[in-house]
Amino acid sequence: MSRPAGNTRLKSARVAAGYNSQQALADAITAAAPRFGIRGLAVGVRQVRRWESATPPWPQPDVHRVLTHLLGQSMEDLGFTPPWEESGRSAESAPRTQTIGPSSAPRLANVPNQTIARTQPASVGRDFEAVTRAHRHLYWSVTPTDLHPAILEHARLGIALLPALADPTRRTLAAALAESYLLAGRIEFFDLRQPDRAGETLLRALQAAGEADDPLLGSAVLAHTAFIPGWAGDRDGAAERMIAARTYARRGPASAEFVAWLDAVEAECETRCGDTRTALNLIAHAEDVLATGSENATPPWMDWFSPARLAAFKGNVQLKAGHLPQARSTLGAALEDLLPEAEKQRSVLLGDLAAVEAAAGDPQAACAYAIRALEQLALTWYATGMERVREVRRGLAKWQNDDCVRDLDDRLYAWGTTVSALQH
Repeated sequence: MSRPAGNTRLKSARVAAGYNSQQALADAITAAAPRFGIRGLAVGVRQVRRWESATPPWPQPDVHRVLTHLLGQSMEDLGFTPPWEESGRSAESAPRTQTIGPSSAPRLANVPNQTIARTQPASVGRDFEAVTRAHRHLYWSVTPTDLHPAILEHARLGIALLPALADPTRRTLAAALAESYLLAGRIEFFDLRQPDRAGETLLRALQAAGEADDPLLGSAVLAHTAFIPGWAGDRDGAAERMIAARTYARRGPASAEFVAWLDAVEAECETRCGDTRTALNLIAHAEDVLATGSENATPPWMDWFSPARLAAFKGNVQLKAGHLPQARSTLGAALEDLLPEAEKQRSVLLGDLAAVEAAAGDPQAACAYAIRALEQLALTWYATGMERVREVRRGLAKWQNDDCVRDLDDRLYAWGTTVSALQH
């Protein structure tokens, strides 16, 4: 089966960013231009169609700025050839476009198409998959800054091997490669708090999922990309990505747990954007889906969700909605039901329970939960858990002279905790 011609890099980045049509991207560029001080810029669908052709023209500077911002990648990574390279100028003497994300972050290679005959044995796919599975298990206990480089190196090996494989081995390895990039993206977003870098990595995960023709993996990746605008308060951006995620989920045998998780992701994005009513309705739908069940099995790589995790989502929404007694009950039950290996989630639940008590006006109970969260973070670091504790401390400002708050400060700013926070 022949692959579609044209600039597939830009098309993949567009879909990954939640712009499911060329018109949607054109509208987004036009709408975003004033935020960059650009007036009178109007991009039409015909222009986007030219960019996604086999010979995309280099956009004008103003469009260039907005496009790289919206899609989170450099122009070269989006499939454009700089004019100075077309005219024969060397890459060393030409100006380079800026890549969004930390300057120290290694550039990720694009997922290659199959270009050469198979030269590797069929066992390569299974062996690569086994390492990916091991990394997935290690995530729950190994320090993220130690594990992350190993995952990226493993992914680079997969990129090198992929062109030398034929189906079905190629699809096996591509699926494992998508899992690896998804795991790396999760670490970058949740553990390292580098959303721009996570967006680029998750795009690679989506490309690999496409090579594997695995719609559920594609759906999982797209739902993770929704966290990026969702946590930044961009409700429309999160909603577009969730529409794409649900579209992909309908193409595969999605289990009840998978559908419920999509509801939970959207609920968290809605909560971050201030709409707790919609979030609670989504949580209720997720609970109904889990109660009804499904004949489809949950993918083995989806090890980040369970009924206890859904309860954690629900408790956080109830907290943000101001339903403190309900949040206290929900979060307490979720903490009891959490599996022993779910150490990262435990710090988040303890942080949310601390926030409940702070909002209820009980600084002693809030500090007790916050200190337990810090003790958990000392064992297993999780940036999201530390953010919860810091939010609680800000909520305790009016009790900052109380002994319990001072004790929390001593723990929060202990040598080990402070150094750990800076290292991660």
